[in-house]
Amino acid sequence: MKKSPIARQRVKVLAMITLATITLLGACTNKPSPVDQGDPWAQVLEKGHGTLKALYVPAEGFAYRDEHGTLTGVTVELIKELADFVREKYGATIEVEFEKEEDWRVFYTRIVNGGDGLIGFGNVTITEERKNELVFSPPYMNNTAALITHRDMPVLNSLDELSSAFEGMKALAFEGTLHEKRLRKLVNEHFPASEVHFAASNDEIVERVSENTTYFAYIDLYNYVRAANRGVPLKRHPIGDDSAEQFGYVMPLGTTWDAIIKQYFLHNDGLTGSKRYKHIMEEHLGKNLARLLQ
Repeated sequence: MKKSPIARQRVKVLAMITLATITLLGACTNKPSPVDQGDPWAQVLEKGHGTLKALYVPAEGFAYRDEHGTLTGVTVELIKELADFVREKYGATIEVEFEKEEDWRVFYTRIVNGGDGLIGFGNVTITEERKNELVFSPPYMNNTAALITHRDMPVLNSLDELSSAFEGMKALAFEGTLHEKRLRKLVNEHFPASEVHFAASNDEIVERVSENTTYFAYIDLYNYVRAANRGVPLKRHPIGDDSAEQFGYVMPLGTTWDAIIKQYFLHNDGLTGSKRYKHIMEEHLGKNLARLLQ
């Protein structure tokens, strides 16, 4: 039976509505995620105010909530003082929008893919390779990568003894970090029979290494010192230390904030040589650890 003109028109309208709905849903599904960004530096100067988005990875002593719930720490306070510096020197007000990102690897990717007016801090080691995809601030802290095991292991006196002293042990690496590269190099050169296992955070490494004598690993010196001070049964093997590291704030390529960040670091003969910097380090890390990292 043939459909009437009215019925055919209804079918046509329904088909058009269905197609429009599918197209709209597809557009929503494929909509890109918002870019992490703040305001360009020139806009801040022109308007006298603006926003700097600060993405961070929480870390004890560096970016954490105190007993009152206030975000603080070494890297947080240095960013807050950047806002003070801009207000005093340029008469402009910066609103710093802090946002936490728990996963270091996600944090790194978000900075790489971010827009202007974004800065990040997650104790990122400055390397020439990373400069191909990030803009670094001048270094705000020195770092030592510490080789650790459970406390029951004897002290390693030579890397040439690694395979015999750590016989049967496995390497535990924070995947995707320089510690993984460093550990793989150590294993390849001195202990090729060892397996490399992975952890998703420094806290997980500390927990698993401290459980028994199964693993050896690299962590940042400040993580080792803080864990040892809490009574965690770890041992550091200084023969395996790597002290050729510095941490910096990170920004996406193309940022317009790099010049003002450098100016902030270099004013008054250098930020990291100032009494204020020393006070912030000692307040949040303690005098002994602050001295090791300056």
